[in-house]
Amino acid sequence: MQKIKTALLSYGMSGKVFHAPFINIHPGFELIGSWERSKKLIQEDYPTVRSYPTIEDVLADDIDLVIVNTPVETHYEYAKKVLEAGKHAIVEKAFTTNVAQAQELADLAKAKGLKLAVFQNRRWDSDFKTVQKVVKDGLLGDLVEGEFHFDRYNPLLSIKAHKETANSGAGILKDLGPHLIDQALYLFGFPKSVFADIRITRENSLVDDYIDLLLYYDDFRVRLKASFFVREANPAYVVHGKKGSFLKPRGDVQEDDLKLSKKPDTVTWGTEAEGLNGILHTEIDGKVIKEKIPTLQGNYYEFFDGVYKSITTNAIEPVTAEDGVKTMKIIEAAIASNAQHKVINL
Repeated sequence: MQKIKTALLSYGMSGKVFHAPFINIHPGFELIGSWERSKKLIQEDYPTVRSYPTIEDVLADDIDLVIVNTPVETHYEYAKKVLEAGKHAIVEKAFTTNVAQAQELADLAKAKGLKLAVFQNRRWDSDFKTVQKVVKDGLLGDLVEGEFHFDRYNPLLSIKAHKETANSGAGILKDLGPHLIDQALYLFGFPKSVFADIRITRENSLVDDYIDLLLYYDDFRVRLKASFFVREANPAYVVHGKKGSFLKPRGDVQEDDLKLSKKPDTVTWGTEAEGLNGILHTEIDGKVIKEKIPTLQGNYYEFFDGVYKSITTNAIEPVTAEDGVKTMKIIEAAIASNAQHKVINL
């Protein structure tokens, strides 16, 4: 099996939790090492890999794929260096800080014949996969509205300076926002226009920490919300159609299990507790039903397997650079809408 030699550009939480475990267990990848600026931690978990002192050392090595998992404001600079060095790339969300940067990276990868994927792992969350199946199976009829939430109760500022310093990559719109936006675009397609309310609600915060985006489609609307002041959670997904409704709480267990150092290599990986099943209330063949829907299994492994296939068989990336460009277009439109207090046509 062809081995894809892979390096990380950071071994903080994202490298340790979301990337290295899947690269390590996939038979098609070989984890070579990570760029580590101060703390040297990767060899504690993977003793045979390398700790690179600079990005130049990473790019000079025999590496096929580089994962750009650094702060958002650095994504464009580092991803461009990776592509110019002839390496395939996975770039964390938010893809970049603006549309122009995103499009330039997409064009550069295409010109060089390289694969460029955006790490939108939440497409493989158990809860979202279940919502997607209900919608795709037509169980709700013609759609009227949807509402997706990524809420938390966390009034304290993050200890990570890059998340709380006013910069082009900080704020909830470019942190949790890309998850919600990508899921909406993946499920419903690209909207006609956007209206947004973006706020700062935490004491002493310098960056946005509340978003309410409304996506306008021809015949339905989709609202996307994220906040740090939701102590009692709303359903994470609510979709209403002309035949019925589906409500699903957030329940994917993968992030929590990865933080506990559980290994994603068992048949039960990504399996939710039954108590978090979604409620389907609809009409099928003239009969009104109301029942709990079993939650599909989540698995971020599928993203990495998709990247592997894209490199080795020239298949399309599981989340393409163009997907990343579209998400950035929504983010830019949301910023403009909030500033101008009006709907922005796309």
